[in-house]
Amino acid sequence: MPGEREAQRLSDVSARLKNSPALEAAVREAISTHRVPAVTAELTDQAVTQVERDADRLERLVALGPLEAIVQRVGRPPLLIRDDAVVMEPLPDLPRGTPKKIESAERFIPSIGRVEFVNARMPWGGTGWVIAKDGDAALVATNRHVARIVARRVADGRGVFLRSTISGSLMGADLDFHEEVGSRPQDARPFEVADIVYLADDAAPDVAVLRIVGDHPPEPVPLAATPAVEGELVAVVGYPAFDDRNDIDAQARYFRDLFEVKRFAPGRVMQPLTSRTTLRHDCTTLGGNSGSPVISLDHAGVVGLHFAGVFGKENSAVGVDTLRRLVESDFRPRGTGPIEAVRPETEAPRDGKHSAADLAGRSGYDPVFLGRRFATPWPGLPESVLADLARPSDETEDQPGELRYVHFGVRYSASRRQPRMTAVNIDGSRLVPIKRSNDRWFHDGRIDRDLQLDQDDYRDPRIDRGHMVRRQDPNWDEEVAEQANADTFHYTNAALQHSELNQGTTLWLGLEDLVLDSARTHGFMACVFTGPVLRDDDPEIVPGLPTPLEFWKVVAMVDADRRRLHATAYLLSQGQMIRDLLEKRRRTESNEGFVLGAYRTFQIAVRDLADATGYDLSAYTAADPLDPRDDTHESVGFPAYVALERPEDAVL
Repeated sequence: MPGEREAQRLSDVSARLKNSPALEAAVREAISTHRVPAVTAELTDQAVTQVERDADRLERLVALGPLEAIVQRVGRPPLLIRDDAVVMEPLPDLPRGTPKKIESAERFIPSIGRVEFVNARMPWGGTGWVIAKDGDAALVATNRHVARIVARRVADGRGVFLRSTISGSLMGADLDFHEEVGSRPQDARPFEVADIVYLADDAAPDVAVLRIVGDHPPEPVPLAATPAVEGELVAVVGYPAFDDRNDIDAQARYFRDLFEVKRFAPGRVMQPLTSRTTLRHDCTTLGGNSGSPVISLDHAGVVGLHFAGVFGKENSAVGVDTLRRLVESDFRPRGTGPIEAVRPETEAPRDGKHSAADLAGRSGYDPVFLGRRFATPWPGLPESVLADLARPSDETEDQPGELRYVHFGVRYSASRRQPRMTAVNIDGSRLVPIKRSNDRWFHDGRIDRDLQLDQDDYRDPRIDRGHMVRRQDPNWDEEVAEQANADTFHYTNAALQHSELNQGTTLWLGLEDLVLDSARTHGFMACVFTGPVLRDDDPEIVPGLPTPLEFWKVVAMVDADRRRLHATAYLLSQGQMIRDLLEKRRRTESNEGFVLGAYRTFQIAVRDLADATGYDLSAYTAADPLDPRDDTHESVGFPAYVALERPEDAVL
């Protein structure tokens, strides 16, 4: 079986690693810093073999991230550069006037350098170019995946240098604007990277901006006035390195076995950047070209930032409009773990059942809990979703489709057998601390038993059972707090959750507390709506059980002056909903290196959450401090969101 073969191969690799601590350290670092696309037996085996054969080559190979590629194998030579001038060769596949245009673009060459690392296992990792001045310093554009070799992103969008996992020394970077064919050590033109002013989030185009310091830094390479068009004559300038991921014979022929020096590679735009397509070009690149400028030879300016490619097919780049927006915003990022999982250490007692009589008298969610002036109604649902709701035997005309519990209610999807959404009233001034015991979960007798999951459905270790209404939230008022606590342990309040969602648990669970404690709100009282993002293509980790990969939350309160409603929305996600919104709104950013990262908590505009889910949240959009109509955000279709790394990052 494939699984057995994979396990045996991993076992063989592990044995090889145990015999060489140095080898193990090298491979572990390569994998842990995301220098390889997936941790599989085959890939790990390849990584070990590469380290054993040529450690320096492995560093160059796996640390450069997305593949850079030779596209056209003839007529697109990567021209050498000597003394900041292009060494011309025949260009049979390009127009007759191309050499003149190349000569005109030579003035940009001194502003393009190699990104070299300090205290890192690899000596260098890509290309960078001066995009703007910063007083006496200069700002250099490169790729996010290049900067991440030695840095990580912090909450305000900057990057901070990491420490070496081997020596513990702080890593760093330089930009050397020479490194040409025949260069001598004394010819180097290095500038220190003083700091990383912008390191794109995974949910953004693949861009990083470094600030370099030193005497007389190079001048910026201008941005083209208009985006690239199909057929436009362009060139990529950078530092291609030997790359085992491309055809070895093609590399040897095209590069004449001369790598890691500055090259000028002309070509054409294959496809313009649109909301549905990536910016593609056929200039010759290899690993090391990451971060290279794509320069228009027709318009003498940068039309893109190269970031990836596929051998024999295409190379991809971030578009000039995105680069221009970053410059105009002074490189500020846009905008200014999971639901509680039940995994007791000991086996939980078998499931129980509460009949309709057992649950009689529950009032459910109160939409005027904050006062009639500040009504907080259930989000409106599309007809197709309403038709799928389970109908409890005791539903009322005022609360249709609501399973009512103490201080909260559930609207339950019959087809998916988990909540569509929940709503809870919280009175923080009257909370009753209740110690968690050896939990027992119950079925709700007011709806068909066949619509509810049970203990056996959660036996797979990759699936967690997660409260939608947090256990502590309804536990207020001493007379009913114990009952409210017990009510949260109904399967109707539990959603299937992939175990990977356990990343970021603390921040997600603390959102209600964060808002309750905020000086911007009245405090103590809140209404919280929570639900999974149910998609048709959710993975079936266990056959027949599609498991949602994202969860949303809306927290509504009264502001500190008790004059208006205050509402904020949140998303627990890898970024898929944000990418969906980008694609839905025909935003080009979805095609410029957007990747799905680890599960994190995002604050998202209520208006954007409504657009993504199809729910009616109009009662809350005007109460949102992150509303995209605000002047601090782009209002032309870009989702307003903030990636929360710490509680104080939230916009309240």
